[in-house]
Amino acid sequence: MKLISIIIPCYNEAGNIPLLYSEIQKALEPLSYKFELLFVDDGSSDNTVKTVGALSKSDQITVKIVSLSRNFGKEIALTAGLDNCGGEAAIMIDADLQYPPSYLPAFIEKWEQGSDVVIGQRQENKHYAPLYKRLGSKLFYKLLNAMSDVPIERGATDFRLVDRSVIDEFKRFTERRRLTRGLIDWLGFERSYIQFVPNQRSDGQTGYPLMRLVGLAMSSFTSNSLFPLRLTSYIGSIITLLSGLLGAFVIIEGGILGDPWNLNFTGTACLGILTIFLIGIVMVALGLIALYIATIHTEVINRPLYAVRRKR
Repeated sequence: MKLISIIIPCYNEAGNIPLLYSEIQKALEPLSYKFELLFVDDGSSDNTVKTVGALSKSDQITVKIVSLSRNFGKEIALTAGLDNCGGEAAIMIDADLQYPPSYLPAFIEKWEQGSDVVIGQRQENKHYAPLYKRLGSKLFYKLLNAMSDVPIERGATDFRLVDRSVIDEFKRFTERRRLTRGLIDWLGFERSYIQFVPNQRSDGQTGYPLMRLVGLAMSSFTSNSLFPLRLTSYIGSIITLLSGLLGAFVIIEGGILGDPWNLNFTGTACLGILTIFLIGIVMVALGLIALYIATIHTEVINRPLYAVRRKR
Protein backbone atom coordinates (compact mmCIF):
# COMPACT_ATOMS: atom_id res chain seq x y z
CA MET A 1 0.00 0.00 0.00
CA LYS A 2 1.10 3.57 -0.67
CA LEU A 3 2.39 5.52 2.32
CA ILE A 4 0.97 9.01 2.87
CA SER A 5 2.40 11.40 5.47
CA ILE A 6 0.20 13.73 7.51
CA ILE A 7 2.35 16.66 8.70
CA ILE A 8 1.06 18.48 11.79
CA PRO A 9 2.99 21.50 13.14
CA CYS A 10 2.33 21.98 16.85
CA TYR A 11 2.93 24.82 19.27
CA ASN A 12 1.27 24.35 22.67
CA GLU A 13 -1.47 22.13 21.22
CA ALA A 14 -1.71 19.49 23.97
CA GLY A 15 -5.42 20.15 24.42
CA ASN A 16 -6.20 19.64 20.72
CA ILE A 17 -4.07 16.62 19.84
CA PRO A 18 -6.27 13.76 21.23
CA LEU A 19 -9.37 15.04 19.41
CA LEU A 20 -7.35 15.72 16.25
CA TYR A 21 -5.97 12.18 16.29
CA SER A 22 -9.47 10.76 16.75
CA GLU A 23 -10.85 12.83 13.84
CA ILE A 24 -7.95 11.90 11.56
CA GLN A 25 -8.28 8.22 12.43
CA LYS A 26 -12.00 8.36 11.67
CA ALA A 27 -11.40 10.04 8.29
CA LEU A 28 -8.60 7.67 7.22
CA GLU A 29 -10.05 4.37 8.45
CA PRO A 30 -11.96 3.50 5.22
CA LEU A 31 -8.94 4.17 2.97
CA SER A 32 -6.57 1.50 1.66
CA TYR A 33 -3.30 3.28 2.38
CA LYS A 34 -0.63 3.29 5.04
CA PHE A 35 -0.30 6.56 6.94
CA GLU A 36 2.24 8.22 9.16
CA LEU A 37 1.28 11.11 11.41
CA LEU A 38 4.35 13.32 11.68
CA PHE A 39 3.95 15.84 14.50
CA VAL A 40 6.48 18.68 14.45
CA ASP A 41 6.74 20.20 17.91
CA ASP A 42 7.80 23.82 17.46
CA GLY A 43 9.29 24.40 20.90
CA SER A 44 6.08 23.94 22.89
CA SER A 45 6.10 24.83 26.59
CA ASP A 46 3.12 22.61 27.50
CA ASN A 47 2.68 18.81 27.36
CA THR A 48 2.46 18.56 23.57
CA VAL A 49 5.34 16.07 23.27
CA LYS A 50 4.01 13.82 26.05
CA THR A 51 0.51 13.94 24.58
CA VAL A 52 1.79 12.85 21.16
CA GLY A 53 3.85 10.09 22.79
CA ALA A 54 0.72 8.74 24.49
CA LEU A 55 -1.23 8.32 21.24
CA SER A 56 -2.11 4.76 20.32
CA LYS A 57 -0.48 3.22 17.28
CA SER A 58 -2.20 0.94 14.80
CA ASP A 59 -1.12 -1.08 11.75
CA GLN A 60 -2.56 1.60 9.51
CA ILE A 61 -1.27 4.75 11.26
CA THR A 62 2.27 5.27 12.53
CA VAL A 63 2.83 8.20 14.90
CA LYS A 64 6.15 10.05 14.73
CA ILE A 65 7.38 13.29 16.28
CA VAL A 66 10.14 15.70 15.36
CA SER A 67 10.82 17.96 18.32
CA LEU A 68 12.57 21.24 17.46
CA SER A 69 14.98 22.79 19.96
CA ARG A 70 12.96 26.03 20.24
CA ASN A 71 10.12 27.93 18.59
CA PHE A 72 11.17 28.62 14.98
CA GLY A 73 7.71 29.52 13.64
CA LYS A 74 5.10 27.62 11.66
CA GLU A 75 6.77 28.04 8.25
CA ILE A 76 9.99 26.41 9.48
CA ALA A 77 8.00 23.70 11.29
CA LEU A 78 6.27 22.84 8.01
CA THR A 79 9.67 22.73 6.32
CA ALA A 80 10.96 20.34 8.99
CA GLY A 81 7.93 18.14 8.39
CA LEU A 82 8.50 18.02 4.64
CA ASP A 83 12.21 17.30 5.22
CA ASN A 84 11.48 14.33 7.48
CA CYS A 85 8.37 12.74 5.96
CA GLY A 86 8.64 9.47 4.07
CA GLY A 87 5.36 9.24 2.19
CA GLU A 88 4.72 9.23 -1.54
CA ALA A 89 2.60 12.30 -0.76
CA ALA A 90 2.23 14.54 2.27
CA ILE A 91 -0.76 16.45 3.61
CA MET A 92 -0.17 19.47 5.86
CA ILE A 93 -2.85 20.21 8.46
CA ASP A 94 -2.95 22.42 11.56
CA ALA A 95 -3.42 20.90 14.99
CA ASP A 96 -6.19 23.26 16.10
CA LEU A 97 -8.92 21.51 14.04
CA GLN A 98 -9.75 24.65 12.06
CA TYR A 99 -8.84 22.61 8.97
CA PRO A 100 -11.40 19.75 9.00
CA PRO A 101 -9.74 16.28 8.86
CA SER A 102 -12.88 14.97 7.14
CA TYR A 103 -11.55 16.46 3.89
CA LEU A 104 -8.44 14.25 3.87
CA PRO A 105 -9.98 11.54 1.62
CA ALA A 106 -10.95 14.24 -0.92
CA PHE A 107 -7.34 15.44 -1.07
CA ILE A 108 -6.10 11.91 -1.70
CA GLU A 109 -8.74 11.34 -4.39
CA LYS A 110 -7.63 14.49 -6.26
CA TRP A 111 -4.03 13.31 -5.99
CA GLU A 112 -4.88 9.90 -7.43
CA GLN A 113 -6.59 11.70 -10.32
CA GLY A 114 -3.27 13.29 -11.29
CA SER A 115 -2.85 16.48 -9.26
CA ASP A 116 0.65 17.04 -7.86
CA VAL A 117 -0.59 19.73 -5.47
CA VAL A 118 -4.09 19.77 -3.95
CA ILE A 119 -4.84 23.05 -2.19
CA GLY A 120 -7.45 23.65 0.48
CA GLN A 121 -9.15 26.96 -0.35
CA ARG A 122 -10.84 28.61 2.60
CA GLN A 123 -14.34 29.95 2.07
CA GLU A 124 -15.70 32.98 3.91
CA ASN A 125 -16.63 32.25 7.50
CA LYS A 126 -17.31 35.14 9.87
CA HIS A 127 -16.66 32.87 12.84
CA TYR A 128 -13.18 31.90 11.59
CA ALA A 129 -11.52 35.26 12.24
CA PRO A 130 -12.41 38.78 13.39
CA LEU A 131 -13.22 41.47 10.84
CA TYR A 132 -9.77 43.07 10.87
CA LYS A 133 -8.13 39.75 10.00
CA ARG A 134 -10.55 39.09 7.14
CA LEU A 135 -10.01 42.57 5.71
CA GLY A 136 -6.26 42.26 6.23
CA SER A 137 -6.26 38.92 4.39
CA LYS A 138 -8.07 40.44 1.40
CA LEU A 139 -5.63 43.36 1.29
CA PHE A 140 -2.64 41.02 1.63
CA TYR A 141 -3.61 38.86 -1.34
CA LYS A 142 -4.43 41.87 -3.50
CA LEU A 143 -1.07 43.50 -2.81
CA LEU A 144 0.94 40.28 -3.09
CA ASN A 145 -0.66 39.29 -6.39
CA ALA A 146 -0.15 42.82 -7.74
CA MET A 147 3.56 42.63 -6.88
CA SER A 148 4.46 38.98 -7.40
CA ASP A 149 5.20 37.19 -10.67
CA VAL A 150 3.45 34.07 -9.32
CA PRO A 151 -0.14 34.78 -8.20
CA ILE A 152 -1.52 33.10 -5.11
CA GLU A 153 -5.22 32.27 -5.04
CA ARG A 154 -7.11 34.16 -2.38
CA GLY A 155 -8.11 31.83 0.42
CA ALA A 156 -5.39 29.31 -0.44
CA THR A 157 -4.06 27.78 2.78
CA ASP A 158 -1.31 25.52 4.06
CA PHE A 159 -3.96 22.78 4.24
CA ARG A 160 -2.73 21.00 1.13
CA LEU A 161 -1.39 17.79 -0.31
CA VAL A 162 1.95 17.69 -2.14
CA ASP A 163 3.32 14.81 -4.19
CA ARG A 164 6.77 13.37 -3.50
CA SER A 165 8.11 15.04 -6.65
CA VAL A 166 7.03 18.42 -5.24
CA ILE A 167 8.56 17.63 -1.84
CA ASP A 168 11.91 16.77 -3.42
CA GLU A 169 11.95 20.06 -5.33
CA PHE A 170 10.80 22.02 -2.27
CA LYS A 171 13.73 20.69 -0.24
CA ARG A 172 16.09 22.52 -2.60
CA PHE A 173 14.91 25.93 -1.34
CA THR A 174 17.35 27.53 1.07
CA GLU A 175 15.84 30.91 2.03
CA ARG A 176 15.16 31.52 5.71
CA ARG A 177 12.25 33.94 5.49
CA ARG A 178 9.70 31.85 3.68
CA LEU A 179 6.03 31.49 2.98
CA THR A 180 5.60 27.76 2.42
CA ARG A 181 2.51 27.96 0.23
CA GLY A 182 4.13 30.73 -1.83
CA LEU A 183 7.20 28.58 -2.53
CA ILE A 184 5.04 25.59 -3.47
CA ASP A 185 3.02 27.76 -5.85
CA TRP A 186 6.27 29.09 -7.35
CA LEU A 187 7.27 25.51 -8.24
CA GLY A 188 4.23 25.14 -10.47
CA PHE A 189 3.17 21.50 -11.03
CA GLU A 190 -0.38 20.34 -11.65
CA ARG A 191 -2.72 21.92 -9.12
CA SER A 192 -6.33 21.48 -8.07
CA TYR A 193 -8.45 23.05 -5.33
CA ILE A 194 -10.84 21.87 -2.66
CA GLN A 195 -13.13 24.46 -1.06
CA PHE A 196 -13.80 24.11 2.65
CA VAL A 197 -15.31 26.15 5.47
CA PRO A 198 -12.93 26.32 8.46
CA ASN A 199 -14.01 25.34 11.95
CA GLN A 200 -13.52 27.40 15.07
CA ARG A 201 -10.36 26.71 17.01
CA SER A 202 -10.93 23.78 19.35
CA ASP A 203 -8.66 24.74 22.27
CA GLY A 204 -5.97 27.22 23.24
CA GLN A 205 -4.79 30.47 21.67
CA THR A 206 -3.60 31.16 18.16
CA GLY A 207 0.17 31.22 17.62
CA TYR A 208 -0.18 34.08 15.14
CA PRO A 209 -1.03 37.39 16.87
CA LEU A 210 -1.49 40.52 14.78
CA MET A 211 2.12 41.75 14.81
CA ARG A 212 3.42 38.33 13.83
CA LEU A 213 0.99 38.24 10.91
CA VAL A 214 2.22 41.68 9.81
CA GLY A 215 5.81 40.44 9.97
CA LEU A 216 4.92 37.37 7.89
CA ALA A 217 3.21 39.60 5.32
CA MET A 218 6.26 41.87 5.01
CA SER A 219 8.56 38.86 4.62
CA SER A 220 6.24 37.51 1.92
CA PHE A 221 6.38 40.78 -0.01
CA THR A 222 10.17 41.04 0.08
CA SER A 223 10.82 37.34 -0.64
CA ASN A 224 8.34 37.03 -3.52
CA SER A 225 8.78 40.31 -5.36
CA LEU A 226 11.23 43.11 -6.18
CA PHE A 227 8.35 45.46 -6.93
CA PRO A 228 8.69 47.51 -3.69
CA LEU A 229 12.26 48.41 -4.70
CA ARG A 230 11.16 49.34 -8.20
CA LEU A 231 8.28 51.31 -6.72
CA THR A 232 10.64 53.63 -4.87
CA SER A 233 12.47 54.43 -8.10
CA TYR A 234 9.15 55.10 -9.83
CA ILE A 235 8.05 57.41 -7.02
CA GLY A 236 11.42 59.18 -7.06
CA SER A 237 11.17 59.74 -10.81
CA ILE A 238 7.63 61.10 -10.53
CA ILE A 239 8.57 63.40 -7.64
CA THR A 240 11.60 64.68 -9.53
CA LEU A 241 9.48 65.41 -12.61
CA LEU A 242 6.72 67.14 -10.63
CA SER A 243 9.25 69.12 -8.59
CA GLY A 244 10.95 70.29 -11.77
CA LEU A 245 7.66 71.37 -13.33
CA LEU A 246 6.61 73.13 -10.14
CA GLY A 247 9.94 74.93 -9.93
CA ALA A 248 9.68 76.04 -13.55
CA PHE A 249 6.12 77.27 -12.94
CA VAL A 250 7.16 79.30 -9.88
CA ILE A 251 10.07 80.90 -11.77
CA ILE A 252 7.98 81.76 -14.81
CA GLU A 253 4.85 82.90 -12.92
CA GLY A 254 6.64 84.94 -10.29
CA GLY A 255 9.98 85.90 -11.78
CA ILE A 256 9.29 86.36 -15.47
CA LEU A 257 5.58 87.27 -15.65
CA GLY A 258 5.52 89.28 -12.42
CA ASP A 259 3.01 87.14 -10.47
CA PRO A 260 -0.12 87.88 -12.61
CA TRP A 261 -2.23 85.44 -10.55
CA ASN A 262 -1.18 86.94 -7.18
CA LEU A 263 -0.04 83.58 -5.81
CA ASN A 264 2.68 85.27 -3.73
CA PHE A 265 5.07 82.34 -3.68
CA THR A 266 8.02 82.88 -1.37
CA GLY A 267 11.26 81.07 -1.96
CA THR A 268 11.53 79.92 1.64
CA ALA A 269 8.04 78.39 1.66
CA CYS A 270 8.57 76.54 -1.60
CA LEU A 271 11.97 75.26 -0.52
CA GLY A 272 10.68 74.12 2.88
CA ILE A 273 7.71 72.20 1.50
CA LEU A 274 9.82 70.59 -1.20
CA THR A 275 12.55 69.58 1.26
CA ILE A 276 10.14 68.00 3.73
CA PHE A 277 8.35 66.11 0.96
CA LEU A 278 11.57 64.75 -0.52
CA ILE A 279 12.89 63.74 2.90
CA GLY A 280 9.73 61.68 3.42
CA ILE A 281 10.22 59.94 0.08
CA VAL A 282 13.86 59.21 0.93
CA MET A 283 12.89 57.73 4.30
CA VAL A 284 10.29 55.46 2.70
CA ALA A 285 12.85 54.30 0.14
CA LEU A 286 15.47 53.64 2.82
CA GLY A 287 12.95 51.66 4.86
CA LEU A 288 12.13 49.40 1.91
CA ILE A 289 15.78 48.95 1.05
CA ALA A 290 16.51 48.07 4.68
CA LEU A 291 14.01 45.19 4.48
CA TYR A 292 15.88 43.71 1.55
CA ILE A 293 19.26 44.26 3.20
CA ALA A 294 17.98 42.44 6.30
CA THR A 295 16.87 39.54 4.12
CA ILE A 296 20.27 39.45 2.38
CA HIS A 297 22.00 39.46 5.78
CA THR A 298 19.88 36.55 6.98
CA GLU A 299 20.69 34.53 3.85
CA VAL A 300 24.41 35.31 3.81
CA ILE A 301 25.12 34.12 7.36
CA ASN A 302 23.67 30.77 6.20
CA ARG A 303 22.52 29.38 9.53
CA PRO A 304 20.57 26.12 9.50
CA LEU A 305 16.82 26.53 9.15
CA TYR A 306 16.12 24.70 12.39
CA ALA A 307 17.64 22.47 15.05
CA VAL A 308 16.11 19.14 16.06
CA ARG A 309 16.18 18.18 19.73
CA ARG A 310 14.96 14.63 19.17
CA LYS A 311 13.05 12.39 16.79
CA ARG A 312 11.02 9.32 17.57
